[in-house]
Amino acid sequence: VQFAESGGGLVQSGGSLRLSCAASQTIYSSDTMGWYRQTPGLQRTLVARIGSGDSPYYIDSVKGRFIISRDNAKKTVYLQMNSLKSEDTAVYYCNYGLSPSPYWGQGTQVTVSS
Repeated sequence: VQFAESGGGLVQSGGSLRLSCAASQTIYSSDTMGWYRQTPGLQRTLVARIGSGDSPYYIDSVKGRFIISRDNAKKTVYLQMNSLKSEDTAVYYCNYGLSPSPYWGQGTQVTVSS
């Protein structure tokens, strides 16, 4: 499966963006999907993930600001990002949320200006 991320851009601190991730193949309801981010020189890390029935998981720094959702019929995963901060600046990727595929998309750049 391949993932294509979109929706990033330049936004002022406090602003919002909605990221989309289109999968090339079916996303099954049993698949846990995740959003990750990476800044230069650092490892790619999980930001949020959503399973089939459990409550979504978020890292502490984005709780209350980010919302992950999915539309299996459209093979798409979303990340609504609100109240953005400069520390959210990164390239954002999507992949499986528990065992990521080794094939990552190009990601989408999010830049938050203070």
